[in-house]
Amino acid sequence: MSEAPLPAPVQEVRLELPARVPKVTYAILGFTVFVYLLQFILRGWLGYNENGLDLFEFYAARSNEAIRAGQLWRFITPIFLHASPAHIFFNMYALLSIGSFIETQLGHARFALLYFLSGFAGNVFSFLLTDGYSVGASTAVFGLIAAEGIFFYQNRKLFGAQARKALSNVGFIVVINLAIGLSPGIDNWGHVGGLLGGAMFAWFASARWQVTGLPPALRLEDQREPQEVLTGAGLTAITFGLLALWGLLR
Repeated sequence: MSEAPLPAPVQEVRLELPARVPKVTYAILGFTVFVYLLQFILRGWLGYNENGLDLFEFYAARSNEAIRAGQLWRFITPIFLHASPAHIFFNMYALLSIGSFIETQLGHARFALLYFLSGFAGNVFSFLLTDGYSVGASTAVFGLIAAEGIFFYQNRKLFGAQARKALSNVGFIVVINLAIGLSPGIDNWGHVGGLLGGAMFAWFASARWQVTGLPPALRLEDQREPQEVLTGAGLTAITFGLLALWGLLR
């Protein structure tokens, strides 16, 4: 009587996501903190004008009147300015915690596009739907939150239960922060615009991981094509650019 052959030992295969150093996240964080330190110093030296603005805010905050006068850089520069230590702390904490993960998945160039397009989209919405002045990186940060949700949704088969948990967390963060944004003095429309801009870009440009190869030589490859990234960037820039133009002409 012959013995049945023993089953082959199961070989464990472990796939890991890329572990890039989030250089762009660190660079944006460092530059934003540097700008705030200059703001802080100049406030102590020069004080505020009659509208309650420091020197940087006077020349770079989101101001509808100034934008209509041709100062279009104000669609971007507000993301580097902050009103208080608490304001910059929470925005930079969110940038570091969310941005580090997103940048490792998208890479440096796509992450930079995501951040600045989200900031632009948020400030366009703020321009269209609010008055007065606004500053802060939260327009761009909300774009990162949207991109995290898009990433886990598009890779839900790979992550399984982890994706479902991550999507629930993203939804909770969005709802809570938009609810907080209903408080006076918070530019909630800027948050909504950043969320929409980030989601639009990420839908076309987020990393789409796929397992390739044969066991045990399995690896993860990003299936996203460069043309898709360009499409996402172009659609986001054109959509919110046209909205900004409409606001300028109305």
